[in-house]
Amino acid sequence: MKQSQFEAEQAVVWAEYRGLLEALDQSWPKRRPNVQLQHFPRLFRRLCGHYALARSRGYSPGLVNELQELVHRGYRQLYRSQRDWLGGTLAFLSIGFPRTLRRHAWAFWLSVAIFFGPMLAMGLASYGNSEAIYSILDAGQVAEMESMYDPTNRKPGRNPERQANTDFAMFGFYVMNNVGVAFRTFAGGLFFGLGSLFFLGLNGLVVGGVAGHLSQLGYGETFWPFVSGHGALELTAIAISGAAGLLLAAALFAPGRRRRLDALRTNAAEAAKLITGAMIMLVLAAIIEGFWSASPIATQFKYLFGGCWWLLVALYLALAGRRGGADAD
Repeated sequence: MKQSQFEAEQAVVWAEYRGLLEALDQSWPKRRPNVQLQHFPRLFRRLCGHYALARSRGYSPGLVNELQELVHRGYRQLYRSQRDWLGGTLAFLSIGFPRTLRRHAWAFWLSVAIFFGPMLAMGLASYGNSEAIYSILDAGQVAEMESMYDPTNRKPGRNPERQANTDFAMFGFYVMNNVGVAFRTFAGGLFFGLGSLFFLGLNGLVVGGVAGHLSQLGYGETFWPFVSGHGALELTAIAISGAAGLLLAAALFAPGRRRRLDALRTNAAEAAKLITGAMIMLVLAAIIEGFWSASPIATQFKYLFGGCWWLLVALYLALAGRRGGADAD
């Protein structure tokens, strides 16, 4: 095959490859979000093949050198992409996640109402009536909660079977438990939102009921310092998981002019960002719960630590990722 014919046949592929190289040469804050970078590895393999053909067929040194440079640039980008995960994660946490949550503020505030409303109501009911807790938990569950937060308990927040567990083991337990709650709340959105609403309301009732009951017993001096440190991250993350589930439900209830499947795909992409951010918050909450909450630190410092987290979470979700005081779509 003549060189001119070879160049004409591959011109479109080379042009697309050069365009992706230019996009990859930009750092992540400036990189265009709509560039189809997933095609780059396939194009890179084709360029390697073209370079090998050009050399074997004895094409002009100019073309061979040009293809060699394109291959070298592509190799550098593929190697660099393996180290870009940290920058991408930081970009997601500082910009993508909070912006996505603010774009769907209606889902978040509805989730907050469904979660914290029953929590407050059940907390007041359990504090005023010692029997109210038994409407949502059985006697065995109540007894276990009481033993976990008994002021005589050497390790608050751990039942007798887990007293000997290390902080690291408890961290793993908290991760599995909290992530399970969040995922069920999120996935429940596929049942037209009924699952998300159910898990939000149920968890709100349980958390509020336990808090009110333990406070009524006089165990608040153990319970509140324990939960104060990680509560901001954990409770907010569960509400965000509910918001992600409600986004899925919105696509099923109100797809607009799109097919339900198309609407679900679009909303699922947004919901995935929310649930990913919520999972990261829950892992951080588990670190605090495992290594800080049960530690013998003065109560006033635990309350100060917890109050700072509530402030930080509020400021982060409200302000992170804004440009000039407003969000960019």
